[in-house]
Amino acid sequence: MLNTPQNDAGLLDEVKEACKDIFKCMQCGVCSGSCPSGRHTSLNIRKLVRKAAKNSNILQDEELWMCTTCYNCQERCPRNIDIVDAMLKIRAIAAHEGIMHPEHITVSELLLEYGHAVPIDEENRKRRIKLGLNELPETVHKYPEELEEVKILLDSCEFNRVVDKKDEKSGET
Repeated sequence: MLNTPQNDAGLLDEVKEACKDIFKCMQCGVCSGSCPSGRHTSLNIRKLVRKAAKNSNILQDEELWMCTTCYNCQERCPRNIDIVDAMLKIRAIAAHEGIMHPEHITVSELLLEYGHAVPIDEENRKRRIKLGLNELPETVHKYPEELEEVKILLDSCEFNRVVDKKDEKSGET
């Protein structure tokens, strides 16, 4: 279940500006036919593009998050529309409005705290060793001094606002 935006005013203009290229879409269906996610989910990229061109309700659409960003649709589009780039921009708008799946919020929180979306706990360390891998991957887990730099980077792009939006909606602080 997605959160809903607190204020819809101006979102339509923001979405339209983010994906103005999609107005060139002639609804040929090449994107949908090229989409590997569409074969296994309800994702219909052609309909999603049409919806994005018409209204900001796209921010509420579950299908927006089903795109795996494989770029098949974008590479095959006869009008050279940057479909995936538009979807990513729309996702960013949604995230800044606090419209995210709880799972994405959890990943955001983990990234802010640990600098990595998948913290390596003791069980994972043991499993890695058993598989013949290094105990820690080449991430901030292995180089904890770099975690501060990751946090500075995330802070500089205001990534924490994504999580803060969730806290605002739930009344947490």
